Amino acid sequence: MKKTSTASRGSRRRLVAAAAALGVLAAACGGSDGDGGDGGEGTGAENDAGGDVEPIEITAATYIPPSYHDLYGGFETFMEEAGTASDGNITFDWYDSGTLLEADQLVPGLTQGVADLIFTTSSYISSTYPILGVYELPFVNEDFETQREALAFDGELRGFLNEQLGEQNLRTIGTMPTTFQWIWTADKQVTTPEDLRGMRIRVAGPLEGRTVEALGASPVTMSSAEVYEALERGTIDGLMSYIGTIPGRSLQEVISYGTAAPFGAYSVDAYVRADWFDGLPEATQEALLQAGEVYSQEGTDHMVQVHEGEYREAIESAGVEIVELDEEQMTAFQEAVQPSWDQWRESVSDPETADRALELMEP
Repeated sequence: MKKTSTASRGSRRRLVAAAAALGVLAAACGGSDGDGGDGGEGTGAENDAGGDVEPIEITAATYIPPSYHDLYGGFETFMEEAGTASDGNITFDWYDSGTLLEADQLVPGLTQGVADLIFTTSSYISSTYPILGVYELPFVNEDFETQREALAFDGELRGFLNEQLGEQNLRTIGTMPTTFQWIWTADKQVTTPEDLRGMRIRVAGPLEGRTVEALGASPVTMSSAEVYEALERGTIDGLMSYIGTIPGRSLQEVISYGTAAPFGAYSVDAYVRADWFDGLPEATQEALLQAGEVYSQEGTDHMVQVHEGEYREAIESAGVEIVELDEEQMTAFQEAVQPSWDQWRESVSDPETADRALELMEP
């Protein structure tokens, strides 16, 4: 893996080309920093095709900074494994923290060839690819291990999702499901849907926004980099996010409560253009899929370990109270968010596709 400094990332020629492409992207989508597997093709550690891989340098990008070390270690694992599986013939020109493409530029940048591979959260792209919302739905699973099993690298759901994404020339080659999104608030404890009425809650994607609306709050879309100041100034009253956003943006300094329930979820995936991947030599594809499989397993293991230990301890040590709901309280939230399920079904063009995705998602 080749890591380059912020001041000298990549060749001058590449940066000039990227800058030209970004001029087009800026007009289409604007720029802001932000937050928030492959079915049936696992290669396993037995892959020994590395010597047959033709040398290739892959331009890879993410908006996520190293401060999210629950996630960042997974990116490093992917790139290191790809290098190992290819006997060093796969290298990476690596851009993190939005230095090449900011959060909402990543998929357009991938499409236009500014990057070959991106790591981004499903919440940022599920409005364009609504089928991904099947695992962002609130209360679709009650525990993380069930969620993780459904999104397994070699699972049927991952293969089905790639079929749908392939129709728009996108493909995942590794997926890291995050732990559930909770509701975090600055001043008011939330134990019922009524507690959220009138509150302004930051969200990272449209499905999260619909969930927040169903609970009676007003969704506010902004990058995760802006959340600290917004909470400090009272522009927003809280946010919906997975636990990693809190220490990743030092938000434990400006929030008081975290209500623990499966209000939503997303994944952090390695995405490529389907035609780009299909055009690679078979040995290169196998090495990248092996990297994706290791990323999906070991990256997720690392993330969970950080969340359950380091992050939760840091948050509670800062004085944030984690609110655990009883069964009656949980049921009230689950009933309140049902409209977001209906809205998701309507966003998927084919009802049968939505039903099939749900069938594969639910236990």
